Amino acid sequence: MSSKQMWLANASLLAVALAPAPAFAAGTQAGTTITNSVTVDYAVGGVAQNQVTASNSFTVDRKVVLTVAELGTGTTTVSPGQSSAVTSFTVTNSSNATLDFALSAVNRAGGLAAHGGSDSFDVSNLRIYRDTNANGVFDSASDTQITYLDQLSADATVTVFVVADVPLGRSTNDVAGVRLSATAHDGSTAGTQGSVLVQTAGADTAGMDTVFADSSANGNTASDGIGFAEDDYTILAANVSATKLSRVVRDPVNGTVNPKNIPGSVVEYCINVSNASGGATATNVVVTDVLPAETTYDSTFGIKVGGTVTSGVCNADGAGAGAFNAGTVSGTITSLPASESRTVLFRATIN
Repeated sequence: MSSKQMWLANASLLAVALAPAPAFAAGTQAGTTITNSVTVDYAVGGVAQNQVTASNSFTVDRKVVLTVAELGTGTTTVSPGQSSAVTSFTVTNSSNATLDFALSAVNRAGGLAAHGGSDSFDVSNLRIYRDTNANGVFDSASDTQITYLDQLSADATVTVFVVADVPLGRSTNDVAGVRLSATAHDGSTAGTQGSVLVQTAGADTAGMDTVFADSSANGNTASDGIGFAEDDYTILAANVSATKLSRVVRDPVNGTVNPKNIPGSVVEYCINVSNASGGATATNVVVTDVLPAETTYDSTFGIKVGGTVTSGVCNADGAGAGAFNAGTVSGTITSLPASESRTVLFRATIN
């Protein structure tokens, strides 16, 4: 081999040895072997001697950095009794290795919630879904329910949904906080959750060590291989109440002049349904009234639904129509906004 050929061969070997590993934000991929080689050329008596070479190799250790973050900046407004209410998070693997992440969703244990107010109730049936189609919106038909993230690549971020059911009987501004936690696991095997990672103690070893480098931001514990974030559900409820009024319209003796409640008198019933201020609009408000056995329904007057009240007196201005069946009056108020009232009005004759 000529000296030129030898030089080219050495240059090629050096280029291979120094070729860069794939670039990651956290640095060189864990498990990569980095080799550094040196050659020494010398002469004796003016005659070139055989080269002396030496090399050194070490394995890049695994630096574990993960971040769990709330997706969005506000609370999730929910109704009492709502099912599958959604909060959204991201899990980011900033490590220099592909990892699995065990996921856990729990109710927050009291105190201030993520967006203000005190955590005052718990949601139920907590479950976790991966945003399978990566559209940022929970799709129950296509997103996958999971307990861990399988082989999340270095520098990769995925969206995760925490889905829960809201109990009945809660009031406006009640708050339920939830926490999503992710714990770093070995990610070397696809389809199977790897073992939980343990930070390497003591001095550097010849193999691939593990170093936890996650931060203490947002209340997390630094360097424990676990990340969490919190979000909350805030109740927006309707505060519906009802009063029932009656007045005698006419009687068979006095007519409409100072009528009394005697047999044969016509009595007008008004059911006034109100929704207090500061809450949600109540919808599909169904009013059901079983007529007393001592009365007979007045089919001529009918049932007027959705009317108003003026100075405590019900107006016969309801635009909707109710129904009478098997001794029961019913009517549906389609929408009842906060701070408003609507009525169901009908008449009966005293037997």
